[in-house]
Amino acid sequence: MTAGRGGVGERPAGRDAGAAAGVDKGPARIAAMFDAIARRYDLLNRVLSAGLDQRWRARAVRSLRLTGRETVADFCTGTADLAIALAGRRGGAARVVGIDFAGEMLRHGLAKLRRSGLERRVALVRADATQAPLADGAVDAATVAFGIRNVEQPQLALSEMHRLVRPGGRIAILEFGMPRLPVVGAAYGWYFRRVLPRLGSVVSGHGSAYAYLPASVGAFHGPEAFCRLLGEAGFRDARAVPLQMGIVYLYEAARA
Repeated sequence: MTAGRGGVGERPAGRDAGAAAGVDKGPARIAAMFDAIARRYDLLNRVLSAGLDQRWRARAVRSLRLTGRETVADFCTGTADLAIALAGRRGGAARVVGIDFAGEMLRHGLAKLRRSGLERRVALVRADATQAPLADGAVDAATVAFGIRNVEQPQLALSEMHRLVRPGGRIAILEFGMPRLPVVGAAYGWYFRRVLPRLGSVVSGHGSAYAYLPASVGAFHGPEAFCRLLGEAGFRDARAVPLQMGIVYLYEAARA
């Protein structure tokens, strides 16, 4: 979901990170919140990111170096924007499985797949990111776009990705950050804390969802800490690539 994060310093790991900041990431609450904003979700992503969210997803797809034969699991797929980007470009994935636990988000995603003619190449599955209904080593790559911070225990989702991806396969995770240049960071922080929640509330009609966003990203791991989590989950060569001066980070790693 399009939003920023309050800082990039070290954060406590896993569930304690959210709890320390008073962020309730219970699965039932998060699913209900996303279902409530599903109708305006794509519009808000475009507006609040000035259309850059599509560019970020394209960058994540390119990082996987797909050949056109792969099967990819897209965790926290939401309305399937990244799943569509994975399957829709020339040389993209042969098969994509989008996984999410918010039924209304998936309903909107399925409508988009039908409009784009990709429903035979992209399957949407309602499931928790920590319990995907796929076999060990079933996919060649895995992705998450702006959803890992919403998982109550992100290290469990990373372990699940590691289980599903075959040895040598790659992962790409997009998540928001805070620019490290002081002037840019201050300006973005003001927008993120003051403008984005109000605009999101007006457009979506759901005030609490966009009050949650600054808290969720502020409580999440910084890039160094998240790369360590990737290593602990069994991935190698983890790195955080800053995009748009650090507003977004693309995390890349390979399955050991």
